[in-house]
Amino acid sequence: MAGKGLLLKADPIAAAFREEVKTSLAVAPRKPRLVGILATSSAPSKFYADFTRKQCEELGFDFVLKKTGAGDTGDLPEGDGVEAAIIEANDDPDVDGIMVYYPIFGHQQDHYLQQASPSVVSPYKDVEGLHFKFHYNLYHNIRFIEPQSLLTSGLPSGSSASVNGEDAPAGTVKSIIPCTPLAIVKCLEHIGVYNKILPYGDRAYGRTITVINRSEVVGRPLAALLANDGARVFSVDIDSIQEYTKRPKTSTAPRYNPRHVVHPSNFTLQECLSMSDVVISAVPSADYKVKTEWLKDGCICVNVAADKNFEGDVREKASMYIPAVGKVTILMLLRNLLRLQQYQSPHL
Repeated sequence: MAGKGLLLKADPIAAAFREEVKTSLAVAPRKPRLVGILATSSAPSKFYADFTRKQCEELGFDFVLKKTGAGDTGDLPEGDGVEAAIIEANDDPDVDGIMVYYPIFGHQQDHYLQQASPSVVSPYKDVEGLHFKFHYNLYHNIRFIEPQSLLTSGLPSGSSASVNGEDAPAGTVKSIIPCTPLAIVKCLEHIGVYNKILPYGDRAYGRTITVINRSEVVGRPLAALLANDGARVFSVDIDSIQEYTKRPKTSTAPRYNPRHVVHPSNFTLQECLSMSDVVISAVPSADYKVKTEWLKDGCICVNVAADKNFEGDVREKASMYIPAVGKVTILMLLRNLLRLQQYQSPHL
């Protein structure tokens, strides 16, 4: 490839969603209130909390930060302070959305807070899409749901990608998707990785994508989203590589939505990268670098981690490099917040 690939910052991608959020906010019944719960002194979490506050103030949202044992400025005691803050926000009718800045205690205890404790964030207020009902929808490719089903005890049901078009059928709404994976998908749509000529739900067909890091917050849901849209996805983690592909709906298995299936892979990372049209890395380490020499000529590279996961000469191989997606992520969060406020309306 002659010359360097394009360096594309998130600003032009975020701009379109900023206007969408402004338009939706202008017709909202009241200014949506978002409560952020910060129970850690980690620099990335504090930065994200401050960034959220600034974006909310600029756009006209009401943001309240609750500090629970985060140093000397904590408003609530350590430990059960997090649960108390979630319960309080869940019970407050003036709160439209809740976000908790993870990690707090470590994977196991954080998972309890997210999914199993009495203080699980209500799905009606879960702007991050981490509630098990939203995860179930994502992994089963259920895109449109009845909003009242979020408060029932059973597993969700709804319409999948087999629905023609992106508009929700009458009486349904779009399920909430985790902010960062959704932001990455929107970036890929913006730069044309998704083919708009193809039917909705299959627009990533023909693309091979490597996602490095299989975290439950970003990597795994992202791989599922991409595969559910038709891509062939290599999900790379520290101890294994898996391949995600979309199962077609057949008469022999009518109960399954056309959703992703996971297979073990014997390919090495180098082999995955050599085949991939898109490489997305979200490894939380300053020392981890994707080798430029392993990349396919003309591929697209997206850095999601706070640290740069690609070598400095990545654009010698990549046709396009997106170094960060945070500005799009925060707009996906506010978009989710506006939708959740709408979903609570008895007139929907």
